[in-house]
Amino acid sequence: MVETALYLIPVQLSECDLTSVLPARNIALVGELRHFIVENVRTARRFLKKCDRNIDIDQLTFYELNRHTAPEDIAGYLAPLEAGEPMGVLSEAGCPAIADPGADVVAIAQRKGLKVVPLVGPSSILMGLMGSGFNGQSFAFLGYLPIEAAARAKALEKMTHRIMHEDQTQIFIETPYRNNALIAELAKKLPSKLKLCVASDITGAQERIETRPVRAWEKVKADFNKIPTLFLLYK
Repeated sequence: MVETALYLIPVQLSECDLTSVLPARNIALVGELRHFIVENVRTARRFLKKCDRNIDIDQLTFYELNRHTAPEDIAGYLAPLEAGEPMGVLSEAGCPAIADPGADVVAIAQRKGLKVVPLVGPSSILMGLMGSGFNGQSFAFLGYLPIEAAARAKALEKMTHRIMHEDQTQIFIETPYRNNALIAELAKKLPSKLKLCVASDITGAQERIETRPVRAWEKVKADFNKIPTLFLLYK
């Protein structure tokens, strides 16, 4: 019998064998739940079937939580949990509520005094930081950089200041089809005293986590186009 709680269930970061990145407890648990709060229903259904092909998807209830969800709808998603039914939260990739809209429903659960149980699983932010060799005591995840040139330049300047004056690792992402352009831009515009780590396809078949002086990336012949990639800066 699964304890009544809101279970934060990590999913794989890449196409791989689930047992290579997720504990058996997680895979078994999803078969016991009937209510899920998910970022994308199609992705969630596919993940659940990978966990257990015998799961009857049509008997499950999904509540979609993403940038299109109205804030006033979110609190109602926890009705099954408040009625004594355990629920699961699934992200598109990695850990729910970390750089993910799932944080909104977790905040509501906490305010209502409902039990929240985070499960073990892969996080690209933490795994990229682990593999970078950068400062893991102080770091910041900034999400996407601004698209507009002036705002982007200001963001890079601010990151550089934090690295040099606060000794803080800076972590960010880019739309995958712009990965190569971003690396070229960083190599050209950032101070040569900085180092850039490119962590690509973490846990996947093309996994590549490399740290180099930022200028050295100008000479690296590698194609990161359309591959999920994390970028880390430090000195």
